[in-house]
Amino acid sequence: MSKLPAIASVFALTLASADAAAAEEGGASAGGKVSLSTKDGAKAEGKKSKSAKSDQSGKPWIKRYAPERMMMEVGVFGGVLLPSQQHELYDPNNTYLRYKRIAPDIGLRFAFYPLRVFGLEVEGAVMPTKTETDGGAVLYGIRGHAIAQIPWRIAPFALIGIGALGSSSGELGSDIDPALHYGGGVKFFINNLLAIRLDVRDNVSAAHQIENGRTNHVEILLGLSATLGRKKEAPKKLIDSDGDGLYDPGQGVPKKDEDKCPNEPGPRSNQGCPLVDSDGDGLWDPGQGAPAEEEDKCPNEPGPKETQGCPLIDSDGDGFYDPGQGLPADQEDKCPNEPGPKETQGCPIKDTDGDGLPDPGQGITPDDKCPTEPETDNNYQDEDGCPDEVPKAVTKFTGAIRGINFDVDKDTIKKNSTKTLDAAVQVLKDFPDVRIEISGHTDSDGSADHNRDLSRRRAEAVKQYLVDKGIEGKRIETRGAGPDEPVADNKTARGKAQNRRIEFKLLKGGLESK
Repeated sequence: MSKLPAIASVFALTLASADAAAAEEGGASAGGKVSLSTKDGAKAEGKKSKSAKSDQSGKPWIKRYAPERMMMEVGVFGGVLLPSQQHELYDPNNTYLRYKRIAPDIGLRFAFYPLRVFGLEVEGAVMPTKTETDGGAVLYGIRGHAIAQIPWRIAPFALIGIGALGSSSGELGSDIDPALHYGGGVKFFINNLLAIRLDVRDNVSAAHQIENGRTNHVEILLGLSATLGRKKEAPKKLIDSDGDGLYDPGQGVPKKDEDKCPNEPGPRSNQGCPLVDSDGDGLWDPGQGAPAEEEDKCPNEPGPKETQGCPLIDSDGDGFYDPGQGLPADQEDKCPNEPGPKETQGCPIKDTDGDGLPDPGQGITPDDKCPTEPETDNNYQDEDGCPDEVPKAVTKFTGAIRGINFDVDKDTIKKNSTKTLDAAVQVLKDFPDVRIEISGHTDSDGSADHNRDLSRRRAEAVKQYLVDKGIEGKRIETRGAGPDEPVADNKTARGKAQNRRIEFKLLKGGLESK
């Protein structure tokens, strides 16, 4: 038969005790009702009441040391277990015996509370006892449960969970059965570190010789828990409502530290009251006692400090200000109605032939050496602004360069390549402003990654040859294309031979632009 009525009675008695303790500490009102005084002193419910005792932080007694979010509890407990007389905690190969009706109960517990009102807990307990024939026996329990609680200093709670009950006995053998448990109780937080706890539980497990039957094992436990992970209470701070470094009046600070305008931030020099800056330019409106150099001569129009708050005029919006505003000559716009860059002090850049290079005499370098003829964009002497053609000697060494050969699957240049490479060296010496890219290419035999690496190393080998012959390394860039840019069909031997090549390509910009 269920023992829930007994549990309910004990739990009700526990809650009644908690209420009585709260009433004693918090102050009892007339008629047995507990009420807290409101902030302005009016009595709740119209009953005469005493103010609830509070700590230095102003918390009512009932909430002092109450549970917190992310808190943990580690505890020990002791009590009694009332083993059911219909238990099934025995080895079926042994003779069935009942356990004594009362067994001592001791254990450890750990709980984590992600919320003030909810937590998860695990426990382990042992219950040394005897059988009805006085044979020695040990019962034990392992369980986990969810706890719901009222987050007060005296905190009623309820729990429900699952676990296992086990036994070890010389007469009954060993056994372990799953068990559902539920119940409730109350905690009393002595201080910020310790709490006393009373639990009343019912453990529901299998019943002896009753198919699908259940029986009840009641526990009454008293424990001591240590709380961990509480937030440290910060010391009481002086109030500075507007955050300006001066404290609200009435807190006992020296007069020089009191804020005359506690709800509006202001400087210490003005005792916490804000200075008015109508146009928001960082200079204060006249008549507020600010130093003369910080007063705004144009309080309704924003302007820089250089003109003491009056706006500067920049008609063409190029960052140079119109003449006649009292600025240094190098900050005045020489062309106030036409936007221009810094180099021409606000005048627009002239580019007669439209090739992107400015006409001479504007203070901008490089300038256009042929201002009436546009530059030919061919990667050869593109910085002078003059039309030109790539010399035939240079053109000869662009594109695929035949006559540069390597050992098979290596980056070693063959000796028969010397004539071609030396001719390239001579061209680069004859045209010192030419920059080139050397790219290596392979056929499709082998892995693509290997071929890309091989082609890169071959391009680097050619560059090194040229550098060793006196060509500056900064004039040459390299690239390994591998098999990715074929010029012929890789299905034939002839096509593969055409794809294995070194290419030279002219690069834009001479050495002066690098």
